[in-house]
Amino acid sequence: MTLAELRIEDLRCIETAELQFGSGINLIFGANGAGKTSILEAAFLLGRGRSFRTRSNERLIRHGQTYCRAIGRTGGELPQSLGIEARRATESESGTAARLNGAAVRSYADLATAFPVQVLDPDAHKLIEDSATRRRRWLDWVVFHVEPPFAGAWARYQRALLQRNAALKRGLASLDTWDHELAKEGEVLSASRERVLAALQPYWTELTTELLGLDLSLGYAAGWDQSVPLVDALSASLPRDRDRGMTHVGPHRADVSLRIRGKAAREILSRGQQKLAAVALSLSQLEFLKAEHSLRPTLLLDDPSAELDQERLGRFITRVQALETQILVTALERDYRLFGQPEHVFHVEQGRVIRV
Repeated sequence: MTLAELRIEDLRCIETAELQFGSGINLIFGANGAGKTSILEAAFLLGRGRSFRTRSNERLIRHGQTYCRAIGRTGGELPQSLGIEARRATESESGTAARLNGAAVRSYADLATAFPVQVLDPDAHKLIEDSATRRRRWLDWVVFHVEPPFAGAWARYQRALLQRNAALKRGLASLDTWDHELAKEGEVLSASRERVLAALQPYWTELTTELLGLDLSLGYAAGWDQSVPLVDALSASLPRDRDRGMTHVGPHRADVSLRIRGKAAREILSRGQQKLAAVALSLSQLEFLKAEHSLRPTLLLDDPSAELDQERLGRFITRVQALETQILVTALERDYRLFGQPEHVFHVEQGRVIRV
């Protein structure tokens, strides 16, 4: 599935823009601060319901405006229309609303199914450096696409987790109902994650050897001591949970661990090496999805050559080209040809987008 058309309204510095993309390489060039990355944000928004640069969609809204919109159409034999609107908070309304083929969507999972999209940007190193939340999100995205029960189990788990935490804060005596629901769905989530992570291992090993030249292990910490069932771990954690009013064990506390010689990778790798490790994580997903599930998500590349030496950049380019997927890539110059001849080229200047 590819993104064939994209319309942007009042998103960051872009007042309005309409773009038509090819199924191969699409180049977006212009000076720093011109609005190139905002186009990638709009595309990402359509497939994920959020930006990859900020936690708040409200921050995407152009100064002085009350909302921003991204509207798109996918290509292929069964094209679909997608739309998402973020509004500033007022007394009567706020938040983000999404539509698929004209109908409101209850879950961003519907967008992810219609338009799978992944991004590599200059902050990719944060996947290694930051908290476990980013790494869980990285893993859950690919699990969602290959394990059909995962989305439903995740939604039920999150609902039970919110209810249990609320019950803890209220000091309710019995939490059995929520504990059993959390345990049931949490075991499903964890098993799905572990299966997919195991399937990613050969791709990860090959990529880290090629890009980093390091033996970098990839593991999964479930969020509780798996020598006991999750329901027992919840029971054992109850005194601490009551004291702090929150649930301390379960897959919502899971992490993807990256280690070198037994030590955390973030403590050893340089910033450039962290970026390469993050690149390897994302490419391992994309290669796995292509090889084993015939799925080719659109890849957004924001200044991909930053912090990569020529040798490793060349290896990265070769792996990206082998994906044979749609690419939206930003660059400073029009003659950017690292990934091959672009099908479509767009020039961005002070928020104005022109096809050239």
